[in-house]
Amino acid sequence: VDFAAELNEAQFRAATHPDGPLLIVAGAGTGKTRTLVYRVAHLIERGVPASRILLLTFTRRSAQEMLARAERLVGQTSRGVHGGTFHGTAHRLLRRFGPEAGLPGDFTILDQSDAEDLMGLSRSALGLADKTKRFPKKETLHHVYSRHVNTDIPVGAILREEYPRFIEFDDDFTRVFADYTQRKQARDLLDYDDLLLYWALLLESAPALADRIAALYDHILVDEFQDTNVLQSRILRGMCRVHRNLTVVGDDAQSIYAFRGATIRNILDFPRDYPGAQVVTLEQNYRSTQPILDATNLLISRAEERYSKELYSRRVGGEKPWLVTAQDEQQQTRFVVDRILELHEEGVPLREMAVLFRAGYMSADLEIELTARNIPFDKWGGLKFLEAAHVKDVLAFLRVLENPRDEVSWYRLLLL
Repeated sequence: VDFAAELNEAQFRAATHPDGPLLIVAGAGTGKTRTLVYRVAHLIERGVPASRILLLTFTRRSAQEMLARAERLVGQTSRGVHGGTFHGTAHRLLRRFGPEAGLPGDFTILDQSDAEDLMGLSRSALGLADKTKRFPKKETLHHVYSRHVNTDIPVGAILREEYPRFIEFDDDFTRVFADYTQRKQARDLLDYDDLLLYWALLLESAPALADRIAALYDHILVDEFQDTNVLQSRILRGMCRVHRNLTVVGDDAQSIYAFRGATIRNILDFPRDYPGAQVVTLEQNYRSTQPILDATNLLISRAEERYSKELYSRRVGGEKPWLVTAQDEQQQTRFVVDRILELHEEGVPLREMAVLFRAGYMSADLEIELTARNIPFDKWGGLKFLEAAHVKDVLAFLRVLENPRDEVSWYRLLLL
């Protein structure tokens, strides 16, 4: 691979970085996936065995896409790279090493909905569902529990910040969480948060086992580092106990998942947490025109704490972004549909237009208006397949066959 010819100067420095901690601050549209793929390819060309490389991504699809691209660069050697999400990797390692630390090898994994159902069982068993004053529902209980596990913030502090109306139930929250934990242990169940928690505990509480787990990999690469939480940061420190070959890619200006437990401190404090870390900033944008980047650069420059970067593009043309305020949902919908028709009359095909939403359900008003005006459209997104009720019903049957102690699946089946 001719790295110098196929990458810009900053991408080249990042991809060919020698051993040691590396932070790649990748602005939006600057080719961070390409850089990470070439980093994997460079490690393999350097002689690092593919099986000694761990690539952690935000989604499984991202890992598959990166590894497929690496294979096109360096051939089938890259197939040995271990790639996946934090949770997927935790699952694989716990199946392999968990039994040595007392974790049953045949544990069943609860998804979020099942975990909430089990939390509801604990709530009922403790008589808290019958309180005269309204006690929080299972979804709220699970959210607080998950946030506590992933951020290490005390339960009381989470209640004061997010649910001040439930502060008086602080002790009851603790009782429910204790019962919930006992139920999981008695039935060989792990929720998503347990996967990360047990991985961290193996690395922190069992030195001999931790050394074996950390010694599996010589290089660890992490995508979307700005979206990691405190627990994932603990895991990375444990996995780098044998070496300091950690490459992380992220953008502090795109950190938007604090509500889900992610902390921007992980990326801002990386040079302090890993002394001697090299920081490479990717600033050439390949996605947007300069007027859009001028607006975003101005906004980003107002952040009180940030990595300094100025995005630029060689793409010419383009108009300034619009900021349109509407009185209500109906006026917003009318504006969007009118603008679509204007663009269409100017010769822009409908297939080259997209309307983005924060959540799928928010498109209802627009769908009705588009249909009323006979404007064809495709909607992408919605309920995930595995979250559909009928699919979860079938999975519950299969899980009971695999683990007859799975109380949550029994609960679901008996309601049918």
